[in-house]
Amino acid sequence: MKLTNYFNESYNELVHKVSWPTWNELRNSAIVVMVASFIIALVIFMLDSGFRGLMKLIYSVFY
Repeated sequence: MKLTNYFNESYNELVHKVSWPTWNELRNSAIVVMVASFIIALVIFMLDSGFRGLMKLIYSVFY
């Protein structure tokens, strides 16, 4: 009884109370996430390259 009630309430909430994004909103959000991910990956790549060069310099001085 409780489990059936739970599923019925969950279904009603998903169908009647949740506001689902439109296709355009979903597409725009996906584009924003992809661009942000690319920018973050680029920043991490640049930091990694900079630290790699710095460590090569430090190792070449001491070894």
